[in-house]
Order: sequence, then C-alpha cells, then structure tokens
Amino acid sequence: MTDWSHTAFLFPGQGSQAVGMGQELSDAFAESRAVFQQADAILGFELSALCFSGPEDDLNQTVNTQPAVFTTGIATLRALQALQPDAQPAMAAGHSFGEITALVAADALTFEDGLKLARERGRVMKEAGERSPGAMAALLGLDIDAVRELCAQAQGQTGGVLVVANDNCPGQVVISGDSQTLDAGLELATTMGARRAVKLAVSIAAHSPLMQAAADEFREILAATPFETPRIPVYGNLSAAPLTSPDAIRAELGNQLTDGVRWTESIQHMITAGTDRFVELGSKDVLTGLLKRIDRNVRGTPINSLAALQALMME
Repeated sequence: MTDWSHTAFLFPGQGSQAVGMGQELSDAFAESRAVFQQADAILGFELSALCFSGPEDDLNQTVNTQPAVFTTGIATLRALQALQPDAQPAMAAGHSFGEITALVAADALTFEDGLKLARERGRVMKEAGERSPGAMAALLGLDIDAVRELCAQAQGQTGGVLVVANDNCPGQVVISGDSQTLDAGLELATTMGARRAVKLAVSIAAHSPLMQAAADEFREILAATPFETPRIPVYGNLSAAPLTSPDAIRAELGNQLTDGVRWTESIQHMITAGTDRFVELGSKDVLTGLLKRIDRNVRGTPINSLAALQALMME
C-alpha cells in the first residue's frame, strides 16, 4: 500500500503532450470524463477532441498545449482519487506551467480558474514570441555552473539574451534566448564538452527576459484571479520552496515567465522535507525520467495509462 504521507505529486509542463492523452482514463472513469467535459464548456471549444484525436500540430501550439496538459493532469488525479479517495500527498510540484496544475491539486485554485490561467498563459507567451521571436536548446553533459558561464560568454559575443531556462536534472539544462545568441551558445557548448546540444522545436524563448511583455500582461490576469493558501506544500519553480500565501503564488507565477525553473533543487528540497516517493500525473513520464538522475534512492511512478493506475493500486 502506498504511504501517502511520504508521497509527492508531480505535474508536467510543455513537452508532455501527446495525441490520445487522457482518452483512456476518460473512457474508464466518469470523474475524468467530467473534467474534460467541464474544460470544453469553460473554453467554448472541444479541448477533449484535441487531446484525444489531435491534430498534433494544433495540440503542439502553446496556446492549446498548456490547457491540454493541465486538463489531462487533473483528469488523471480524479481517476486516482476515484480508486483511492485517501490518496492525499504530503506535497506537490509542477514543472513550469505544471505548477498551475499542482496548485489546483492543492486546493489553492479552482479548476475553472486554473484552466483559464493555463489558456491565458499560453496565449500571452505565443503573442510575446511573435513580437520577440526566440529559441531554446537542451544541453546534455554540462553542469549548471558551466552552462551559466556559457550563457554569459555568448551574451558577451552578441550583446543579446541567453539564460538558463530549466535546470532539469544534473547534466540536463535548457537554455533560452534570441536565435543569434543561442546559436553562439551552441557553438560554445561543443567546445566546452557538451555530450549533446539539441535545439528545441519552439519559436519562443520561454523563461527568459524576452517574455517580459507576456509576464506583464499575465500579472494583470493573476491579480484578478482568486487564490487560497495551498492545503499541502506546493514547491515553487523559482524559489524551490513552498508557496505559502496567495501573494507568493501570484509573484511566482508572474515571474516564472521570465525566470528559470530550478527543478533539480525543488526535487532535492522535497526529498529533504521527507518525500521518498513521487507520482507523476500526466500522459508521459518525463519528470519520472528526470527524477532518476536527481536521486536514485527515491521512487518515481508515472500514472500515464489505465494499466499504470491499476498497478499503483495493487502496491
């Protein structure tokens, strides 16, 4: 039996979308189906059809990806709670916009308000990317200090923007900035001994100063959104510490668009606080994979299918 008192829930961000996401659980659980139906009604279009059937190009558009991954995360949570009503974790976290999903799971935000935030966050980021196009890349095999130095050198060469966007796990760091400076950074990565440097298929520079216009607009939306103090600790991406008040949540979510995700530290601090089991709720297992490289002594379980959910119930 799962010891929920030492378990944390993790909710993924962009990159965890896939055509077919959530359909199996929606078919199997009325509770999950109701989540998708509610999302369709709130947004005024069939997000459920986009999740279940695509097309993939539309699902991969930021303005759609964020509400789709959010809704699938909550639908997965509702399926788990339908099978095991006492599945109440000790703490939670979400990667990038997955933090919104974690806040809904912790009763700091209603599902409707969380969905609207996910949709609006995707919209303002898309529009900011059109005004200030950028690029992102994943670097493998360099530690975080080396990547910070790489970014500083590249910015010195071009006078542009290049920053650490995501410290995902030891040896995997995502950088973000304008295309010219990112290309300079990729050349430096090779000379500095990166095992691999992969440009991501995005045209926005998430978690960088190029998102400043998006952050300003999103802060206005956050100011009008009601929040409660989370029922359980939700670890923020920027502070790698629990968000303890509505004001702290608004500051975190607003600054997150321009600042980097400290995922490695967030997981380490959750482990220090007593977590030894992480359950990832979404359509893939991205965060579970990162967990293995952060600390091999803790367990990670992705709930990304009906079979995975049933297997968790058998433990």
